[in-house]
Amino acid sequence: MATPQHFVFALVEDFTHMALSCAVDPLRIANLIAGKPLYRWSFASEDGETARASNDSHTLVHHSFETVPDCDRLFVLSGIHMKDKDTSRLIATLRRERARGTLIGALCSGAYILAKAGFLEGMQTAIHWDYHDSFMETFPEVNLVRNVFVADERHVTASGGTATADLMLHLIERDHGYDLSVAVADQMVYNAVRNATAAQRVSLQSRNGMRNKHLAKAIQVMHDNLETPISPTVIARDLGISTRQLERLFGKYLNASPKKYFMEMRLERARHLLLQSEASITEVAMACGFDSPGHFSRVYRSAFGVTPMLQRDRMS
Repeated sequence: MATPQHFVFALVEDFTHMALSCAVDPLRIANLIAGKPLYRWSFASEDGETARASNDSHTLVHHSFETVPDCDRLFVLSGIHMKDKDTSRLIATLRRERARGTLIGALCSGAYILAKAGFLEGMQTAIHWDYHDSFMETFPEVNLVRNVFVADERHVTASGGTATADLMLHLIERDHGYDLSVAVADQMVYNAVRNATAAQRVSLQSRNGMRNKHLAKAIQVMHDNLETPISPTVIARDLGISTRQLERLFGKYLNASPKKYFMEMRLERARHLLLQSEASITEVAMACGFDSPGHFSRVYRSAFGVTPMLQRDRMS
């Protein structure tokens, strides 16, 4: 029997408990369905005894940061107030493990710690939307994206919460095949698994920067015109600002151009319709503002790595 992969989760005080559960349970279920140990996991903390989550639950751990054992993957998991933590011991461990060749990733706000360690320069990186503005100001050399997770960089990152489950299902598929990842998702009653390129979706009024009236209004206009897309120039004119001002707003708060953001919005709606309705491919294309099923299929495949038809077949 092949040796199970060992994942270590470095838990920083006030870590997000939901993200930890979404990380570990897919691995547990994969073992259960496979009928053999494909994965094992352990936890590390500052004192090597317990780690307190932001919901005030306490998790017993196996290691201190200094005594993290040889492992296949090491994930940093933090939550609120991570900028106020003394992470010097953890960063020393991360640098040691990177020199050993350990694969290192981050969950929720953990990307902040990897960036602080100098690991993420020039890389695409995901972090919880609540930290986007401060992260971009502090680490302009990092290519921050709004994706739920990033799995094709040296250091994989997930934006936290259920995005962590999406990342783990992706890694299970990469390691052991699509069928097992789908079986794990089914066992979790998780029928809306997202690809890496899916954008984080949150309330407009709760996202940092969304209280900017022009930006909020522009996104609302986009949402109201998914079937008949209008150009950023027209949106800017209707708002009484210049196209350049609109571009700057989207770049500052969303790290995307208006055109790219609008396309992502249309594609996300298309994906939901494919997975959650009986509408035909042509009907989905028309409902999301695409002139033809062929054009829709090409754009969808470029974004999600599968055609609309294959996307639907995979979920049937």
